[in-house]
Amino acid sequence: MTWEPDYVTLQQMRDQLKITAGYTDDDALLTTMIGAASRAIDREAGRQFGKVAAAEERIYPARSSGGRWVVDVDDVQDVTGLTVENGDGDPITGYRLWPRNAAARGRPYERLILDIDSAVIPVWPDHELTVTAVWGWTAVPDGIEAAARLQTSRFFARRESPYGVAGSPDLGSELRLLAKVDADVAVMVRTFERARRVR
Repeated sequence: MTWEPDYVTLQQMRDQLKITAGYTDDDALLTTMIGAASRAIDREAGRQFGKVAAAEERIYPARSSGGRWVVDVDDVQDVTGLTVENGDGDPITGYRLWPRNAAARGRPYERLILDIDSAVIPVWPDHELTVTAVWGWTAVPDGIEAAARLQTSRFFARRESPYGVAGSPDLGSELRLLAKVDADVAVMVRTFERARRVR
């Protein structure tokens, strides 16, 4: 898996749309719509559902909250080799991953909370920490794949309604297609939404 991957494959969408085997004229357009739908889901959820190939360093600002240092980080489920250092390069080992029950729920950790008595803390003036981890989700959730299938289908159908209107005014079925994800996609994604981070 990669960071910000497509959440459904071309073949899955060909099967869903019942495109005849051997007919490939729409494959390029469908591939583009798969990518667009995947990124629309990311924006709706406030997160992405891929995973980096190997551990990498990222820098995050720490903030003081209730006498502790709190660091909002990108999603991480695989904590193998996770390390934290302050701006001076000193390792920090006294921290907790949050939400505490994330692993039991099949969800990622989103935050580090430094122990109140940690011997090493963020340093002035930036209070930034360098965190090395295998960022991302270990697998794309089924609900996100289902949302990608539905949103891709909607985007693909728009080629028949380039002016943003579907249906027929004569039959009373005219429908304006709004500039947001499909309502059912929003419902599917809602359970995976991430609270907007404080920066």
